[in-house]
Amino acid sequence: MANEKPSTQTQPHGDAATRKKTETSVAEAGSSAEKKVTPKNALLGLQHVLVSNVWLDPVFVAGAIGLPLALSSNMVNAIFIVSGLVTLIQATKLVRLPIVQGPSAAFDALMIAAGTAGSLAAAGTSIFISSLIFLVLCLTRVIEKLRFLFAPIVSGVIIFLVGVSLSGFTLSEFLGGAPGDKGFADPKTLAVSIITCVLVVVLSQFGKGMVKALSYLIALVMGTALSLAFGMADFSAVASKPWLGLPKFMPYGGFDFNAAIFVPFFIAYLVAIMEALGVYQAATEIQGTKLQDRQVRYGLAGEAAGSAISSLIGGFTTTAYPQNVALLKVTDEGKTRTRVPVIIAGVVFVVLDDVSVAVLRVIMSLSIALRSRLASAVVSWVPNVWFRPLAEGDDLSAPCVGMLK
Repeated sequence: MANEKPSTQTQPHGDAATRKKTETSVAEAGSSAEKKVTPKNALLGLQHVLVSNVWLDPVFVAGAIGLPLALSSNMVNAIFIVSGLVTLIQATKLVRLPIVQGPSAAFDALMIAAGTAGSLAAAGTSIFISSLIFLVLCLTRVIEKLRFLFAPIVSGVIIFLVGVSLSGFTLSEFLGGAPGDKGFADPKTLAVSIITCVLVVVLSQFGKGMVKALSYLIALVMGTALSLAFGMADFSAVASKPWLGLPKFMPYGGFDFNAAIFVPFFIAYLVAIMEALGVYQAATEIQGTKLQDRQVRYGLAGEAAGSAISSLIGGFTTTAYPQNVALLKVTDEGKTRTRVPVIIAGVVFVVLDDVSVAVLRVIMSLSIALRSRLASAVVSWVPNVWFRPLAEGDDLSAPCVGMLK
């Protein structure tokens, strides 16, 4: 009996040591994977680019306002370069999570309303001031003390509502417009949309290895190829247009503060902050880590700085994208704990900024073909609106629910 007691005491210690060794090995493997640029990571990065809505919001907003091509191109340029740079900096220096930055859909309606009223300068000023306010809150660490305001149920509902707000537009693109529109429910459009959606679901749920990891990219390529086969794309407008373009400083005019415009923009910025916190939390949970206060402070500071710069060159607020985090879960990319694909995506965005005048033309000419991408966007939003039920002992002061479980 005397010999059994030490054995009973040392066994848990052995288990703990083994568990710690295993966790260390996993962390080291993840760290090693982060430093490698492989063909697989390059394809995963391209997949992140295509799944994100970085191009969608500026094209949608500019089209709804009726901006001339020069200002439309400038808005796309601004969004692409800021999204790319902030994605790169966030992934490597600040929040250090595999998240993609892009224009916040929370601002689409406000930007359209301001644009149609001829108040884009006031809109830009409102975004700039809102960004500076939150940047100061982050730099002074006050934002850490305010995290209790962003309870799990609040952040979860915000992300859910953002997805719902996009569903109408996405469904319209999926079907080829609204009832009564020319081309609505056209057989070719439905074929492209449905086949792309089915491919995403089947490959992501039942595929193995590379097929599962690249399920979205494969579906997008197949959908686009099908649209080309149907003659639904026209590139003739691209050849005569310039390929290079950079955003201009304050293209809508100088600073113009309007309190009536500032208030709703500030509220929208709060929504974007809550959305970003939810994305941070989801990314850490997928990777099996814990979100630190430092990550929150640095991440939100990076987003605020990026949004401020974007407002000065004709863009609008950028934030972390939920659908790209959903991609980590659906394709099992998050298990590798690598940020290389997201870093590659950031580089692609910056490169596309230089050629986005032509890109804008391609996007417009592929407006029908890109319904295949939007079709997959419906699926990519699905994982973002599932929330883990609150369990006994959950910390309600945490920034977000445990999504994607």
